[in-house]
Amino acid sequence: MEVADTLQLGELAAAFAALPVFPLFDTAYFIVSILYLKYEPGAVEMSRKSPFASWLCAMLHCFGSYILADLLLGESPIDYFSNNSSVILATAVWYLIFFCPMNLFYKCVSFLPVKLIFVAMKEVVRVRKIAAGVHHAHHRYHHGWFIMMATGWVKGSGVALMSNLEQLLRGVWKPETNEILHMSFPTKASLYGTILFTLQQTHWLPISEANLIFFFTMFMIICKVFMTATHSHASPFAPVENFVCPVFFGSVSSGHTSHHHNGHGASHDVSHPPPPPAKSKEELNEGTRKRKAKKAE
Repeated sequence: MEVADTLQLGELAAAFAALPVFPLFDTAYFIVSILYLKYEPGAVEMSRKSPFASWLCAMLHCFGSYILADLLLGESPIDYFSNNSSVILATAVWYLIFFCPMNLFYKCVSFLPVKLIFVAMKEVVRVRKIAAGVHHAHHRYHHGWFIMMATGWVKGSGVALMSNLEQLLRGVWKPETNEILHMSFPTKASLYGTILFTLQQTHWLPISEANLIFFFTMFMIICKVFMTATHSHASPFAPVENFVCPVFFGSVSSGHTSHHHNGHGASHDVSHPPPPPAKSKEELNEGTRKRKAKKAE
C-alpha cells in the first residue's frame, strides 16, 4: 500500500497531476524565466540595441529544455516552436517585461509576494516536464535507463544547461560558469527527480506517477519559495552531499595539500616566481653611499 493511499491523498494527487499547465502555469513559467534574463548584467541594454537577440535569449530561457530534449532524442530542435500559442505567449511576456511603459509590468511581477506565487507555479511546470521527458524516452527506449534520466534531466534544467549558449547570444563568454561544473539547486533537483521518475517508470519504485508528481512538486515548491523569499543560494542537498561525497569520492583537499593544478595539469606554483633574495648589509651600505654621492654632486 502506498503512502499516499494511507494518507488518503490518492485522489488529490490524481487531480493535481491532471491539472492543465497551459496557459496559467506556463505564463508563470515564462514570467519567472524572463525575469531571470532581465537580471543578467547588460540584458536591458541589449534589448535596446538588439531586440532580436534579446528575443532569442528569452526563447532559450523559455524553451531551451525542449530544444535539448529533442536533440537527445533525434528530433527537430525547433519542433516545439510549431506550438504557436506558447511562442506568442512567451513573446508577449518578453515584450511586457522589457518594454512596458514605465516598467509597470516588471514592477508588478517582481514584487516579492507576487513573484513567490509565480515561482511556485513554475515548479509545477518543471516537475511535469521531468515526468513527461522520462515518459517520452521510456516510450522510445523501453530499457534505456540512462536515456530516460538524461531526457528528464534536460527537460527540467535545460535552460541552465544551455546558459553558455545564451551568454554567447548576449556577447558574453564565461566558460567557468558551466552548469555542469557548478550545479545550481534546480539542476541538482532535476537530476535527482529524473532518477526517481525513471525508477517509477521501470517499476522499481512502488509509487504511482501521479503521487510522485504531487510529492516531488510540493518538495520543489517549498524549497524554491523559501530560497527566493530569503535570497538564499544554499542547496538543501548540501548537508547530505557533504556527508556522502567524502565517503565515496574522497575529500577535495586530499593529496593536494602541497600544491594545486590547473586545467592543463600545470602546477600553480610555477606561475608565481620566487621572491627576490634579500639584499645583504654590504649591498645596502653600498646603495646608501651612492645616493649620498649623487646628493653631493
